[in-house]
Amino acid sequence: MKSPLPIPAALTGVDALEDLGLVAPGDRDALEAVAAEFRVRITPVMAGLASAGVRAQFVPDARELAVRPEELADPIGDDAHRPVPGLTHRYPDRAILHATQTCEVYCRFCFRRETVGETGTLAEAEFDRVVDYLRSHPAVREVIFTGGDPLVLSARRLGAMLDRLEAVESLESVRFHTRVPVVAPEKVTGALAAALDRALPVWVVVHANHADEITEAAAAALRRLNRAGVPLLSQTVLLKGVNADPDTLEALFRKLIRNRVKPYYLHHPDLAKGTGHFRLTLAEGQAIMASLRGRLTGIAQPLYVLDIPGGHGKVPVGPGYLRREGEGWVVTDPQGAEHRYRDL
Repeated sequence: MKSPLPIPAALTGVDALEDLGLVAPGDRDALEAVAAEFRVRITPVMAGLASAGVRAQFVPDARELAVRPEELADPIGDDAHRPVPGLTHRYPDRAILHATQTCEVYCRFCFRRETVGETGTLAEAEFDRVVDYLRSHPAVREVIFTGGDPLVLSARRLGAMLDRLEAVESLESVRFHTRVPVVAPEKVTGALAAALDRALPVWVVVHANHADEITEAAAAALRRLNRAGVPLLSQTVLLKGVNADPDTLEALFRKLIRNRVKPYYLHHPDLAKGTGHFRLTLAEGQAIMASLRGRLTGIAQPLYVLDIPGGHGKVPVGPGYLRREGEGWVVTDPQGAEHRYRDL
């Protein structure tokens, strides 16, 4: 794959996108209206890629102004489960830490698109309250850094936060959800890798939706994390116009595995405002996953999940291979053939 075009700085407005030919001059008025609602930021490495499947994720689209009745400002219910500022506690054994609302890129399908970029970094006093909450709720075994994107924070700041969390005896692991190794790989420095290499296990979940995002620079960033002993998983959003077909997803998952990243979640797109043009039906998603079952190694297959609107959690929604019939079962194999099976 060719190296990205040289682009000096992140693109943050319609003028910059037009100058690079990423949007048509005739679309200016509509796209300015989109940018006024949902902020724009594209890193040089992403803007330099020619792939339509990459650009569709970051370049604003006039269709974002069409808000459907079912779409929500908080589609996964973060606010309904926020005991203290900066923390979402939805599941008994884990909590989400909103370390920052800033991102290196602003994805056009983001389920937090109305809040990212607005409030900046979690204040120290707010983090104190988070740590106090975790100490008083020992059932929480895992803290998941999200945002925004937590890896936009400095290695020093992240190291200081992890030092505080390591002192919470009930915690068993920390997880980071991030796009930085892909969209801004130069930020995965030796200092950052060293900050994540510690006694309290740190896992990194890399958000990637298309194989073209895994550039040579991204592969090198992933390797730096891997060499620091950081286990790598991935999450992908199933998006019409980006990756909603078996061939595109297979290419992505195989490339992730080649870079020692285990595909973890394939998300059905959330009901975020102005994202209807990205969504497909659950039945279409199930058909895609069924197609991948017989042709892709099990370690390269993520769990297809739906985050139930309203904050009720994630559930697997993959295709069914088993149905009850009489006193036994009928099992469907990866080629679609059915087989009878009887258990006790």
